[in-house]
Amino acid sequence: MIKGAGQTRSGLTRRHALTLAGSAMSLPLLVPAAARAELVIDLRKGTFQPMPIAIADFGGEAGVMVSGVITNNLKRSGYFQPIDKSRHPDKNPAFDAVPQFEAWKAAGVQGLVTGRVSRDGGRLRAEFRLWDVVTGEQIDGQQYFTDPNNSRRVGHIISDAIFTKVTGVGGFFDTRVVFVDESGTKENRRKRLAIMDQDGANVRFLTNGEVSVVTPRYSPVAQEVAYMAQRTGEQPRVHVLNIETGQRQVVGNFPDMTSSPRFSPNGAKIALSLQQGGNANLYMIDIGSRTTTRLTSTGAIDTSPSFSPDGTQMVFESDRGGSQQLYVMALGGGEGKRISFGQGSYSQPSWSPRGDLIAFTRQGGGGFAIGVMRPDGSGERILTEGFHNEAPNWAPNGQYIMFFRDPGGQSGGKLYMVDITGRVEVPVPTPAFASDPSWSPLLTTAR
Repeated sequence: MIKGAGQTRSGLTRRHALTLAGSAMSLPLLVPAAARAELVIDLRKGTFQPMPIAIADFGGEAGVMVSGVITNNLKRSGYFQPIDKSRHPDKNPAFDAVPQFEAWKAAGVQGLVTGRVSRDGGRLRAEFRLWDVVTGEQIDGQQYFTDPNNSRRVGHIISDAIFTKVTGVGGFFDTRVVFVDESGTKENRRKRLAIMDQDGANVRFLTNGEVSVVTPRYSPVAQEVAYMAQRTGEQPRVHVLNIETGQRQVVGNFPDMTSSPRFSPNGAKIALSLQQGGNANLYMIDIGSRTTTRLTSTGAIDTSPSFSPDGTQMVFESDRGGSQQLYVMALGGGEGKRISFGQGSYSQPSWSPRGDLIAFTRQGGGGFAIGVMRPDGSGERILTEGFHNEAPNWAPNGQYIMFFRDPGGQSGGKLYMVDITGRVEVPVPTPAFASDPSWSPLLTTAR
């Protein structure tokens, strides 16, 4: 249910930092953004170093858990270097007191996070402050009220606030990831649709494995997932599942195989690939009216469509030129323009939510690489390579890409996250083998 002003559909509420500052009159007021020159990471520079930061144990109920979630998130981002608690000069800094900045500075810290979690009637109240140790100023501070069952999510939301304040880029911690959970032998693998927090916590299964699923895609605006499902002896079909209600529906009334579903930016349409004989073409379906529009008409295999953020263009893969390459076409009409010209074949394009880059899988030289290029095909960069890397998918802030890596043999895929500089690559824990990750939008959009 969508709540009123100051609330979110998740039940979390928020008050601005001024409320927090006003409750602690002895503390310095928030300073304008223009005055905070020290606690900044410029991600445009390829040589940035992770920022040394200290996250003090939050006081109160669930406080240590919340601060632990923040520490893990900031560390996994690769842009922060939380220092070990053994180096904290003050193990329990008082939340309503100005920190001893010289002591924290001597410990090599640039940023300090303090906080506490308490009960406010039946609700949980979580508060935090972000301090610039170098300038001795508080640069952010907020409090949140929520159901006690959401305490872990509060850690993600505070992580997003810190990440955004320091980097100037939107956060990505308060998100979920749908993926294909894989178990069993390579020859008889069970593939279930699963969902988890972006850090691998709170895994739950959305399908039971009786029907094999692949290529899930999260709606950019709703708690819905489109995916391809195949029951033994039947044609594969694209389905849409509402995660909150459990309702599911088949997309399109086609007699042949449909695959590679992708939501439009407003979530109202789905583009997919329809295979007929040895060819496949792209179609777009309005979910509400069921109106179907044919987008390509070739004797080739056109598949893996991905919308531009403004919904006016689409990138897709096609072998119309003799090998798998990437093409961009306007949705108003046209044949499409080839944009990939490097060595090897290109597939699985994914347009960044920021619109500036297209991620892809490149196969060649006995391996698979995950890379990015601009929408006109220029500026190609490889971010990571391996025996079998596939299925790049963007975080909602356009700063990170999640993909899966399969080492081959009887083993299976594992999820990884890489940033757009290629400097930060970390595994994403899952309970079993996993593939085809797809990131949700931010669950809490108010910021």
